[in-house]
Amino acid sequence: MASRLSEAAGRFTILARDGRARRGTLRTAHGEVQTPAFMPVGTHATVKACDPLEVAQAGAEMILANFYHLSLRPGVELIAEMGGLHQFMGWPGSILTDSGGYQLVSLGELVELDDSGVTFRSPYDGDTIQLTPQGVVEGQLKLGSDVIMVLDQPVPFGTSLQLAEIATRRTHLWAEQCRQTDTGSAMLFGIVQGGFELGLRAESAEVIAGLGFDGVALGGLVLGEPPQVRQPAIDACVQHLPEHLPRYVMGLGTDLDLLDSVARGVDLFDCVLPTRLARTGTVLTDRGRLSLRQARFRRDSRQLEPGCECPACSRFSRAYLRHLYVAGEILAHRLLSLHNLWHLSQLMAGARLAIEVGGLQEFIESRRRQLSEGAEV
Repeated sequence: MASRLSEAAGRFTILARDGRARRGTLRTAHGEVQTPAFMPVGTHATVKACDPLEVAQAGAEMILANFYHLSLRPGVELIAEMGGLHQFMGWPGSILTDSGGYQLVSLGELVELDDSGVTFRSPYDGDTIQLTPQGVVEGQLKLGSDVIMVLDQPVPFGTSLQLAEIATRRTHLWAEQCRQTDTGSAMLFGIVQGGFELGLRAESAEVIAGLGFDGVALGGLVLGEPPQVRQPAIDACVQHLPEHLPRYVMGLGTDLDLLDSVARGVDLFDCVLPTRLARTGTVLTDRGRLSLRQARFRRDSRQLEPGCECPACSRFSRAYLRHLYVAGEILAHRLLSLHNLWHLSQLMAGARLAIEVGGLQEFIESRRRQLSEGAEV
């Protein structure tokens, strides 16, 4: 255990602090990730509508893919045969793979579980798939993941304390089983659960922190709870986690939520929000969201975001981008997705710089004021 802890400490270096916030570097087999960092989601081994090199140019150094979905199609063995996930999808940076724990919530009626693992009924063809804690880790190793997530059992907001306790105990049991697999150069992250009971959250953080993982994720959040519930839950976890390990909140992707969590000592984030919004014609800006579905942008010659250098802003007007979206052109989804990814990458770059100079709170308040003013008309 001691050697594993020493190795984990060497992979994550804290370069600066501002209050509880940390500016760091996470080293994986495929390069360095500057933290705090936002990871675009590539569930099916693709960030929707975007070329991998464009995602890297937008500032992403690590993306997320989903082991559960990839195990269904095209299959883990096929991806391994094709040289692993990096080669298969042409992504040059680091990859974190989620285990499929979230699907225990999102696919409710298709799931059966006990202490030995999970049985899914495939939403694609109805076939039965079984996942065990060790099998999930071994499968992610076959994919060639840089960061592997353990199998866990999250519970949605509003779950009873009794069910939250059962799920948390099972998460700890599965974490211990996952920990038995040698992951070589890949990093293995544990996941804290506990529902929204602060005492249970704190207990889970202590248990997971004691198992010698390379990093710790705070799971079971962003499942319908309001920020005023989420924030104390994050605090209850963070205060029991080792300083030398990277911390990851799963599923968070709005500006103020990201910055608030950075201020609480979180280092990594992921969310489908930037590409999902793009598919509805919505873009993120420093002053809020713009919906290009609105007729007021039909003759708007301005760029989406003043000063933005993304492919959408550097070449095209709001009027043209709106035209693409209204016409149903795929190029709209690509350009708007890249803009949103660029936006969140720049937000994290700004947070890193603010931490370095001791100005994170000023940076957050500035962004809060901009958002309160509303998007430009």
